[in-house]
Amino acid sequence: MVPYVVSTDPQLAQLMATDPADQGEAEPRLLADIGATYARFCIERVRGRFERVAVLSCDDHAEFVPLVQAYLDTVPDLRPKHGAFAIAYPIDGDWVRMTNRAWEFSIQDVQQQLGLSTLLVVNNFTALAMALPGVGEAGRVQVGGGAPATDGVIGLLGPGTGLGVSALIPANDRWISLASEGGHTSFAPGDERELRVLRHMWQTLPHVSAERLVSGPGIELIHEALNGTSATPLPTAEIVRRAQRGDDAACVDTVDCFCAMLGTVAADLAITLGATGGIFVGGGIVPRLGDLFLRSPFRQRFEAKGRFSAYLSRIPTYVLTADNLAFHGVSTLLVDHVPTRDGGNPLLERIRNAREQLSPAERRVANVVLENPRAVLNDAVGVISKRAEVSQPTVIRFCRSLGFEGLADFKLKLGSGLTGTIPLQRTQVHRQDATSDLCAKVLDNTISSIVQFRESINVDAIERAIVLLRDAARVELYAVGNSAMVALDAQHKLFRFRIPVVARTDPSVFAIAAEVLGPADVAVFISSSGQTPELVRAADAAKDRGAAIVAITSTQSPLARKADVCLAVDHDEDSSTFVAMISRILHLLVIDMVSVGLAVRRMPDVPAATAGTPDVPAQPAPGIWISHIG
Repeated sequence: MVPYVVSTDPQLAQLMATDPADQGEAEPRLLADIGATYARFCIERVRGRFERVAVLSCDDHAEFVPLVQAYLDTVPDLRPKHGAFAIAYPIDGDWVRMTNRAWEFSIQDVQQQLGLSTLLVVNNFTALAMALPGVGEAGRVQVGGGAPATDGVIGLLGPGTGLGVSALIPANDRWISLASEGGHTSFAPGDERELRVLRHMWQTLPHVSAERLVSGPGIELIHEALNGTSATPLPTAEIVRRAQRGDDAACVDTVDCFCAMLGTVAADLAITLGATGGIFVGGGIVPRLGDLFLRSPFRQRFEAKGRFSAYLSRIPTYVLTADNLAFHGVSTLLVDHVPTRDGGNPLLERIRNAREQLSPAERRVANVVLENPRAVLNDAVGVISKRAEVSQPTVIRFCRSLGFEGLADFKLKLGSGLTGTIPLQRTQVHRQDATSDLCAKVLDNTISSIVQFRESINVDAIERAIVLLRDAARVELYAVGNSAMVALDAQHKLFRFRIPVVARTDPSVFAIAAEVLGPADVAVFISSSGQTPELVRAADAAKDRGAAIVAITSTQSPLARKADVCLAVDHDEDSSTFVAMISRILHLLVIDMVSVGLAVRRMPDVPAATAGTPDVPAQPAPGIWISHIG
């Protein structure tokens, strides 16, 4: 059993639990801190309380999704609906290609494979930066003097497998995290010893970044440069171990040089940012150095900036020692993407709350967003500015005032908040509604129901239905009334797969037709209520004959109880009084899912190198032309 862990920093715990709505047991959320070497996972049900914490080696998994799934397999009693991952890679859009590991993936594909309603992926140092305002004295160790300015920019450095760099910029009552690849700036030597290291690196590299040397792998390179290639190579962990013991002068010199280099990089960051709020050092190396780092030349080098030495002496530097900081950061960021308990969108609520603090021009942009957020997702900056009657730079300023890097970042966060988190609600159409209003209401009602349906899909049942239909000698579809159109649609698709299929829509022949089915056949029953007597009797007859029963209906219905596989559609629609509309759309979607699955399962397994040769035709098997398949 993975141990239950609670944050040990009381200030952090208090910071993360300030929202009263989050105090009770909530839906479990999957949080992760994915590095190049190790990945840390946990489940969060109460803000700031991290359960089932586990550390997995990335080397044990060839791809990203199996790594996450390996952790989820250890918590089978929990099924997270929302997730937030901090990852060692600059996030810009949907495609992620890790810098220090040969993993690449689509965020949307990962979300679907893991069955998450919400998946937020951010740079790991962006997440770490978001946790800094809550770090109290118990979670940090100050190195040298200085005192933080309460409204000052905060800088962050983290030597590990690479060199992470980020920052927090104060904006009114919140912080803007700065996504940065500052670790790849050019390395600058500070003395003759470091110049010797740089010359050694120039022998093999045309450009030497700070990350090359101020990192875990960099410590090994420093040791090699200072001691010559003839010296016995040592791994970073052994160099640090010997330096801490003090019994290996070469290792002591290596770590001393590393700490001085880090001091230069930290000072450059502080001056570049104007980081009067302090510079924090995290990552996997420095916190483990302990007293060795406190005695090192780090702070001396930090202040060694000539005319700006006095300026830097007033800026405090800290080593982060608090647990689970990345978890706190992604948890904070995830709040803006998970729906509130009443189904509202947190980002839109944030815009409403901030509207009075915005400039008059920015307020007009806010009004445009709140009036039609979905249109904003698709509109270019020029269209938004025209609708708001402001300049295009004003639209960008509006996004940055809310803590986003720009319009693209704002749209990404807004889109993730709108996708998969629309509340299930009916907006009644009234006789006096304009055509535009009734169209919008019909669309919104249907979209809301589809999103809700997405959360309840039983993927295993879909897979079992695909297998049954693929292997069936004959398929018969039974439906009446509104569902008859769905049965005819299914017949149209399955016929294209060259599967013998017929749609039965006349209740008077249901039982007779079912009695001629056999053990190799499949009977598919489609019904919103699942209670139609003729359908239930036909299901009994088909079952008596040994046919497999697939039911597309509500979970608790008589028809569902008789089915071998129930593809549950539990949309509440009074079909006895009204013509059912939304449930028909959901039934059609089930048919589409099964059809796409059939198309994929029926594709020939042909190696790419042989496809199109005289012996292996390039044309697909009959019936696999489905628009969802690329």
